[in-house]
Amino acid sequence: AKQVVVQKFREAEREILFNQYITKEREVVTAVVQRKERRNVIVQMGKIDAVLAANEQIPGETYDFMDRVKVYVLEVKQTTKGPQIFVSRTHPELVKRLFEQEVPEVHDGTVEIKSIAREAGSRTKIAVYSKDPNVDPIGSCIGAKGTRVQSIVDELNGEKIDIVKWIDYLIILQEV
Repeated sequence: AKQVVVQKFREAEREILFNQYITKEREVVTAVVQRKERRNVIVQMGKIDAVLAANEQIPGETYDFMDRVKVYVLEVKQTTKGPQIFVSRTHPELVKRLFEQEVPEVHDGTVEIKSIAREAGSRTKIAVYSKDPNVDPIGSCIGAKGTRVQSIVDELNGEKIDIVKWIDYLIILQEV
């Protein structure tokens, strides 16, 4: 009977952890590098470990024990051993979320990131648009003396970020 109680307790604990982390899907969190397992890097997010798979790592980036890295939470899966979390450093949404954290105008929706093209580790291009004609979308993303974009570049270890203005083009297809 004691084993059944322990079993139920563990299941409840796993359920609580899963519910805690499922809300983090598609968010950026700060994780701490724990160890390498083959080509994967295991990072700790609070009480739980997450997997930064080889194909989700930025080419040429090194992950040393206790390094703090910002990661994009791709997926939280419930398994028999508890929740399993998969994270990314290469996903274009990571860049978008970093801009949301760094640029108040992006966070509040005044400036919208319409499109992102990313070659992780070398360069990213983002197209921005302002709903307010008095707000310069490129300037607000760059920040005074480049401070806002620079902190994102630093987080991505020197990845170049080009910010361009989004223009709604009307594409007219002509029948031949």
